[in-house]
Amino acid sequence: MASKKILDILGDKAASLLDHKPIIDKSTLSAFPSPRHVEEIWTNSNRSNQVLRSLQTLIGHGRLADTGYLSIFPVDQGIEHSAGASFAPNPMYFDPENIIRLAVEAGCNAVASTFGVLGIMSRKYAHRIPFVVKINHNEFLSLPNRYDQTMFGKVKDAWNMGAVSVGATIYWGSAESTRQLQEVSEAFELAHELGMATILWCYTRNAGFKVDGVDYHTSADLTGQANHLGVTIQADIIKQKLPTNNGGYLATKHGKISPLVYSKLTTDHPIDLTRYQVVNCYNGRVGLINSGGESKGASDLTDAVFTAVVNKRAGGMGLILGRKAFQRPFKEGVEMIQSIQDVYLDKDITIA
Repeated sequence: MASKKILDILGDKAASLLDHKPIIDKSTLSAFPSPRHVEEIWTNSNRSNQVLRSLQTLIGHGRLADTGYLSIFPVDQGIEHSAGASFAPNPMYFDPENIIRLAVEAGCNAVASTFGVLGIMSRKYAHRIPFVVKINHNEFLSLPNRYDQTMFGKVKDAWNMGAVSVGATIYWGSAESTRQLQEVSEAFELAHELGMATILWCYTRNAGFKVDGVDYHTSADLTGQANHLGVTIQADIIKQKLPTNNGGYLATKHGKISPLVYSKLTTDHPIDLTRYQVVNCYNGRVGLINSGGESKGASDLTDAVFTAVVNKRAGGMGLILGRKAFQRPFKEGVEMIQSIQDVYLDKDITIA
């Protein structure tokens, strides 16, 4: 049985999550998160020895070291949402060092942030915690606002500062996605040549994904296909939002889908919806980490633990959580992240 702390946090959702049997049986998955993830998956691939070492560095660091799971602390909201909107609740995080300190104190596998944040503190911390440099961003100061991703630096700069990985976003479904696809594919190829791992934020973005007042940007079918596109350009890890609904293809009436996706591969249960995301990551061979989402205040801990349990039971590889941690006092942020890590350390919370 899961720990009392986790059961108490989940409350009346505990039984639904911990007793659920998915519609896609775990025996059909090709891989699960494992301490031997690199040996079991990537030694058979075209990834170089240096990339294998970088992947192992990510997996082997922090409180979750050698479990096969990842806890990554990401802070690029100073660009994506403006520094004022992101850091006003806790102004200490205008200072890049505190971003890295939180990741270190919480025992994260890695810290993911901008060229600026990681570069200005790289000599002090690059040897203490793995760096993931986010190489593109949605610059949100231009008027009118545009939902696009722009390269902020060169992959070689990330390598020079000692990063073990680069991360990038593609807004799948957007008018600019073809250009982003080309830019990120080339960047990931160079990152692999230099021996770094690659993490892709596989987000959907198109006004047409909102139909009759329902937002399908996080539908399992659309995000699942975004994941499949992400692994196609050889991302080593996929970051995706937790699915909140399904039927995006049916609502938008674009693209192609099979009715079997809705009758044989998914239900409306969050673990089933997330397992479909995992299946689209080459049937579990490429690790899926779900994002922690925005901070909503009092419900943050419950929401984060819920997401972690869903991700783990679906066969995901971990959680990447930022705002819920840094928009509260430092000590509480550390406790928030470690509460999530406790889900992955709890041997009684198993892959469903």
